[in-house]
Amino acid sequence: MNWSESAVRTAASEGDYGRVIELVRQAARLTQGQLGDACGMSQSAVSRLERRGQREYPMATLARIAHHLGIPLRLVGLADDGAPAKGGSGSETEDMQRRRDFLAGVAATAAAPVLGSVAPAHPDWGAGQAAVLRIATTAYRRMDATAPTRQLSETVQGHLRLIQTVAGPVKDAAARARLAAVGSEAASLAGWLSWDMADHGSARTWYGAAIKAAQRAGDPLLIAYQQGSLASFEVDSGNPAQGLSLIRGARRKLGPERPAIAAAWLSSLEAVAHATAGDERAADRALTSSAAEAARATETPPPWPWVFSFDERKVAAARVTCGARLGRPRWVHSSAVDASAALSSGHEKQRALLALDIAAGHMTAGHLDGAFALATRALETGIRLRSGRVVERARAFRRCYSSPTPATVVRYFDEQMHDVYM
Repeated sequence: MNWSESAVRTAASEGDYGRVIELVRQAARLTQGQLGDACGMSQSAVSRLERRGQREYPMATLARIAHHLGIPLRLVGLADDGAPAKGGSGSETEDMQRRRDFLAGVAATAAAPVLGSVAPAHPDWGAGQAAVLRIATTAYRRMDATAPTRQLSETVQGHLRLIQTVAGPVKDAAARARLAAVGSEAASLAGWLSWDMADHGSARTWYGAAIKAAQRAGDPLLIAYQQGSLASFEVDSGNPAQGLSLIRGARRKLGPERPAIAAAWLSSLEAVAHATAGDERAADRALTSSAAEAARATETPPPWPWVFSFDERKVAAARVTCGARLGRPRWVHSSAVDASAALSSGHEKQRALLALDIAAGHMTAGHLDGAFALATRALETGIRLRSGRVVERARAFRRCYSSPTPATVVRYFDEQMHDVYM
């Protein structure tokens, strides 16, 4: 959306925020009903808001809709463009401060219908600005399981702008550290979504920003988590040596008393890195270590910044991925029973990626029909959720097979892939 577009700018300058919302909603190709469903409103309520003109607007409603559509807050009257001019009236200053204070609760309002009280706890955050912003970030991380990537990415970048707006006037060092931590989590999610859209340049930029913000927050566990996330990206991009270096750095940051979930997760990433580099023995050792640590990881819910637990099923899924990259079908088949639980999970994108790894194992073993049946279902998920990562993995799978007379199941896969551009 071009925020300098004349109609949007004019409506914003006139205080007709309903018209701003209408223009952005139409550009996003959403109906009033769809916008209402996403923001906890009826279609008629959205219609009335869009026709409200230059009258007063409920700030909570404006914030929720702006948050969902990614509208810059200044365009709906919720953020000023700069600091107040010297000598400004007391009422103007108070109004600006009132709006800034209000932003602390915006994320909680936006996330409440999605997340409720399932966010993992952080013992030191209480109920301040960082805590409510983190609730929204956690909601978006969970939505990644089933939401179209590009649409979610635009919303997350709007959320990042909101975090920056809230953090701007904060002077207290402890509060700034907490806001840096939640900003790190949101930047990491933006990196993950860029990766999922196959935009590797943006993914590296966001992951780098996430690590820097974690360092400003001074949280060793968060720093290690972001370094591990970047390591996973680098390994998947074909840079296992860089990934292993990042994993070693994450372990050093945590020290010997690291939480079991962190140790299990890092070992699983290390296993995939070794498998990508072709080192079967090192991969097997790392998987054994990951399984042992996963058996100790019993915290429910998992400690922040983890949102999802890490258990034996995740280790089995990592073994499937290692087997696919090593070309060892016995690894894939020996873990397929345990990994089948992951294939039935609600995280559709991760399920599709795992299915493609299992399909690769079937291909190596010569089970053509089963391989392409799995790969076709994964591809359909990738197309529906606009996941470039899933589609590219499906393309890589297809390149592993060639025949002058492909079977029917292969031709059907090719038909599905033919018109995919993302």
